[in-house]
Amino acid sequence: MLTPKMYLSRWFSKLIGMFGREQVVSIGAILIVGALISAAILLFMNSATPNTITLASGPSGSSFQTYAEKYKKILARQGVTLNIVATEGSMDNLKRLSDPKSKIDVGFVLGGEVKDTNIDNLFSLGSINYQPLMIFYRGATKNFLSEFKGLHLDIGQEGSGTHTLALTLLKANGIEPNDGTVFMNTVSGDEVQALLEGRIDAIFLMSDSTASDLMKQFLHTPNIHLFNVTQADAYARRINYLNKLEMPKGALDFGKNIPAEDTYLIGPTVELVARKSLHPALSDLLLEAAREVHSTPGLFKTRGEFPSPQEHEYPISPDATRYYASGKSFLYRTFPFWIASLIARILAVIVPIALLLIPALKVVPAIYRWRIESRINRWYRTLLELEREAFNPLVESQRREELLRHLDHIDHAVNKIVVPAAFGNLFYDLREHINFVRNRLHNHNSLLPPDSNRA
Repeated sequence: MLTPKMYLSRWFSKLIGMFGREQVVSIGAILIVGALISAAILLFMNSATPNTITLASGPSGSSFQTYAEKYKKILARQGVTLNIVATEGSMDNLKRLSDPKSKIDVGFVLGGEVKDTNIDNLFSLGSINYQPLMIFYRGATKNFLSEFKGLHLDIGQEGSGTHTLALTLLKANGIEPNDGTVFMNTVSGDEVQALLEGRIDAIFLMSDSTASDLMKQFLHTPNIHLFNVTQADAYARRINYLNKLEMPKGALDFGKNIPAEDTYLIGPTVELVARKSLHPALSDLLLEAAREVHSTPGLFKTRGEFPSPQEHEYPISPDATRYYASGKSFLYRTFPFWIASLIARILAVIVPIALLLIPALKVVPAIYRWRIESRINRWYRTLLELEREAFNPLVESQRREELLRHLDHIDHAVNKIVVPAAFGNLFYDLREHINFVRNRLHNHNSLLPPDSNRA
């Protein structure tokens, strides 16, 4: 009974017999080296499998924090862990993303916050929602932001999206801190009371840094009004990252008719901003989570409006552009994340190696064939020279006898050549041509006069 070792040895001997030891060894060596290189690269890549993302969200209770918790549950279904880092808000998220020492991979950032921040290493995965700015105030109805000049204004914590946008809008209306207007930040939990008691005259709120329950409390509190941005169209045109948003009459509470009239707001979009080093597979997963969380209709958006590749300060990443055009790649649509990721890494290794090995595998047989043919062609050159000399009219018959003996020597030497079976035709052609020359010499000698045939 043949053992595996005996079977392998017999199979290897057949290959050598067919193609020659040198060719089999050369091709085998190339394949082994290629396999070792592929395995080494694959092990290296596998050691850094992208199965964890760190996301900068926002303050506790904010909409950003709510988004992050939903993302975490969705990504967990694919075996990816989302680490959520609570921050002071959008501006803080941007600072962390742009800091090379920070370990944040992705974060929620409002439009219009770039300013002097270096964003060369950042991409946008797209906009995921509108973020309306709500201004609540007490007292007589106000129609323009310029009417807030000289008042005590709570514009939110420094570093939040609310603070940044409020400063931009107030400055556009000629309101500065040194003109009698007081900018402040009320202690969390005391906002409604501070407004009712007159400690502040107005408060600027955005859901990235404020709990939605607080906004609802303002809207249901008598004598507190929501500012209607009647110049919303102008703001959206002058400040390109802002959008005009409409809150229809009674949209928040039909029974109490809140708001009591159609109200216009302005606000930027929230963008999912990531570092350029984010793995393409994780980019797809984040966008899948964003689609699941944000594609539903809302007060200011239609079904399927988000996520969308709206480009503002940050360029849309190539991976996100591909996702919006065709969805997830075939592998990630077909297989679970970890399997698709493994296949993608294997292909990333094998394809370049194959591109190098295929030419090498083509060259080796060509070189080997050239060596075998050159070994045989060398005897053809000798045979041609011998035949040319033998049939020269000036050559004596005695010399032809010597050439016949030399031809026998060639035949003897050729028979010692070891030729693989794959090149047997070349070997037998050479022997046939040797016999052909020998027969011509014999026939030629037999036709010569007897005197010219003496040895």
